[in-house]
Amino acid sequence: MSESSHDGSGYFLYHSIGMFPGKAAKIRQALTNIAELWGTPHDSQWEGSLDIRKQFVARWTALLGAPAGTLTTAENVTTALYSVIGSLPDHHLKGRKLLIAADCFPSLHFLLSGMAERRGFIVKTVPLRPGEAWVRDEDFIAAWGPDVGVALLTWVTSTASHRCDLRALVDHGRRQGSLVGVDVTQGVGIVPFDVSEAKADFVVGSTLKWLCGVAGAGVLQVREGLLRQCHPELRGWFSQENPFAWALDSFAYAGDARRFDHGTPSILAAAACLPALEWHASQDAAALVAHNRVLCEAAIEGCTDLGLGLVSPPSREGRGGSVMFRLPAGKDPAAIVAKLREQQLFTDCRGNILRISPGNVTTTSGVERLLQALRVQL
Repeated sequence: MSESSHDGSGYFLYHSIGMFPGKAAKIRQALTNIAELWGTPHDSQWEGSLDIRKQFVARWTALLGAPAGTLTTAENVTTALYSVIGSLPDHHLKGRKLLIAADCFPSLHFLLSGMAERRGFIVKTVPLRPGEAWVRDEDFIAAWGPDVGVALLTWVTSTASHRCDLRALVDHGRRQGSLVGVDVTQGVGIVPFDVSEAKADFVVGSTLKWLCGVAGAGVLQVREGLLRQCHPELRGWFSQENPFAWALDSFAYAGDARRFDHGTPSILAAAACLPALEWHASQDAAALVAHNRVLCEAAIEGCTDLGLGLVSPPSREGRGGSVMFRLPAGKDPAAIVAKLREQQLFTDCRGNILRISPGNVTTTSGVERLLQALRVQL
């Protein structure tokens, strides 16, 4: 049987929205179940919905190897970061620096810049060296002294797929007396991550990308020792041990990560993402990585032969699941992406950087079709 060009074989957008076999049907069934739950006149809506959210949290807790009670949901990575930064005692922030790299996800930088004056910290952004595509770990460390109250690490960058050396960076942060947070969004689901090994103070992430979920399903995980020191300013009825305790003068934070909850949680996003998390948990993690690596190496070899400059680290140990290439001067990136799309080859560009992220539905012949299409355009 010949391979269909509509089966995902040419899908290279796992840095954006991941796919898995049967995704549409499984999400459709999950949302149908929600419609039945919320559209039937009985009294089981809250019980059923909170059970779905509990399953979502359990899947993520297992995925990160996190201690029970240290992880909760968020609408997205930005709100997760806001919740934890907004909860920290003043001595971690006031009069100190918050360190972040210039190749972070921009939304997080926008958030921190807006919070800085009110919380009394200075955002210190470690720049890229001229002509380079990612912030070097050694430059981040050089900028990281005892005046840094919090450092936010981007585990894998979205613009170069550079994977930082978490152990070296976190160890340095401990010596400086800093809190260390990690944004795992671009790597989790394709590169193994375990909070007990990373030893970060907090982790933010999303169920999009390599986890193949939908938008609106972020997570926040906070180290047990730090968690009880946190008093989130974004709080609400779900921040309590019992959300249904409504006495206005008796509010008390939950003793675990539920203290970072606030208003009514988004059940739809959790329900729509559960099929992806269940699918991912059923896979051979090593096989997923091996498949990705084979296709990445084929893309690197082929694109190099076409004269495209590799923007990602050349070593597979130094990058996530994506490979990025610089398009030749004078080529229109949008036009190239559009032409590829016409052939059911799905990529994208940031400026003149072509981003290629092969995942479980992508195939070797999909890579071959991509290279052939690029050869014609270049």
